[in-house]
Amino acid sequence: MTMTRKTKNQISTALRYTVLIAVGIMMFYPMLWMVGASLKADNNEIYSTISFIPKNPSFQAYIDGWTATGFDFSRFMINTYVIVLPKVLGAVLSTIITAYGFSRFQFVGKSLLFAVLMSTLFLPQVVLNIPQFLMFTDLGWVDSYKPLVVPAFFANEPYFVFMLVQFMRSISKEMEEAAEIDGCNSFQRLIYIVVPMVKPSIVSVALFQFMWGSNDFQGPLIYINTVTKYPASLGLRLIADSESGFEWNKILALSVITIIPTLIVFFLAQDQFIDGIAAGGVKG
Repeated sequence: MTMTRKTKNQISTALRYTVLIAVGIMMFYPMLWMVGASLKADNNEIYSTISFIPKNPSFQAYIDGWTATGFDFSRFMINTYVIVLPKVLGAVLSTIITAYGFSRFQFVGKSLLFAVLMSTLFLPQVVLNIPQFLMFTDLGWVDSYKPLVVPAFFANEPYFVFMLVQFMRSISKEMEEAAEIDGCNSFQRLIYIVVPMVKPSIVSVALFQFMWGSNDFQGPLIYINTVTKYPASLGLRLIADSESGFEWNKILALSVITIIPTLIVFFLAQDQFIDGIAAGGVKG
């Protein structure tokens, strides 16, 4: 019996959704397991099964873990966003200005400078660690947040610049030319015309920087020496005592707490973020 076109479409749709659901479960399961393990009683229960469902769910790990480091964990959470929020602001402002300059203005050495900027994408961070550390040591910035925050105000993420340049180049210049005739200067054209049109890509920059800054472990490890200045990523390390052993339920409980703000920010801005990534894939 020959299937109708409608039946074929229904089967095709069912298969696509089945595959997507299966992949979604595989991607989401580690996070679900982390939450479940944080509600388990001890390491024995965590190691005994791959199931994320605890026998006797308890929030005691969250209560005990909050002060397990000898400090109130809220101090580390506050330190994290003292670093992250200025980094997001700096990345957005500097990236917009830099991308606007490369996409709209002609100046001597423009192509060379853009090529040099893009070439830094191929430099692994490990190559930059020693010269950057020596420079910030000479500036007297070690054991402060300046080495982590200040570079963001100088467009230190070439990927962000590249993404916004691609967006801005795709925008028709007629609207800007009309605004120029009406007396708008370059800054006004940027604020009132270009920025609203590339809003999805700006949200993508902010979200990427927020997530990367929140998860950054190496940067604070190199530059922050005082425990009371630690962000959450280093605060979690204090619980991992190699002598007494790791109490994984406490570590996982605090890990859950640290990712909650990132999840909230992502879900609040997911529509703009998805639009930005999708449009970037087409325009890039």
